[in-house]
Amino acid sequence: MEAETLAAAQSMDFSMWALFARATLTVKLVMIMLIVASFWSWSIIIQKIISYRAARREAARFDRAFWSGEPLDDLYDTIGADPSGRAQRIFAAGMTEWRRSHRDDGGLIAGAQARIDRAMDVAIAREAEGLQAGLPVLATVGSVTPFVGLFGTVWGIMHAFIGIAEQQNTNLAVVAPGIAEALLATGLGLLAAIPAVIFYNKISTDADRIIGGYEAFADEFSTILSRQLDA
Repeated sequence: MEAETLAAAQSMDFSMWALFARATLTVKLVMIMLIVASFWSWSIIIQKIISYRAARREAARFDRAFWSGEPLDDLYDTIGADPSGRAQRIFAAGMTEWRRSHRDDGGLIAGAQARIDRAMDVAIAREAEGLQAGLPVLATVGSVTPFVGLFGTVWGIMHAFIGIAEQQNTNLAVVAPGIAEALLATGLGLLAAIPAVIFYNKISTDADRIIGGYEAFADEFSTILSRQLDA
């Protein structure tokens, strides 16, 4: 009997596809959900890595142009009121408000400094929202998918035990397939969650650094304009 059981267990296909095919409908739906969540999180991760690299390069180029000694009005005329770069848009928001604060006679409208600061703060908040878009999805995938996988495992083990009870047989050939199918759901849940958590922490840190650079630039730009206002 033991030899027959061992031979039956060895003849079974325990590949990923075979385990998926033998699983119950509920466990299959759980696995599909976890695979979709994993692909979704990886698409966000790759998109954010590419986007953040581009944002850092653009900020470095604009920083060199800003501190090159070129008059700020000429720089603003070059990039326009609605540039494509994130750092450029923050600069353009401040310069646009700076020009709007001048009266026809060349004087400044009262409260210009506060309005310029608010305009750049709004621009920074808008850029921060774009940089951080998608991070809640990574956080959700990282926190939820292990429990979804665990649900699939519990359901699969329950179904396996029901099968054991119906067949009144606890040999390896009966128990092993059901347990393996159930554990696959937990494995997929962890496979989706671990990269999502790791890259959520990295990407959120990178976003904070980029936004911090924008805020530092806005403070420096505001200081320069403040000197001109005082003069």
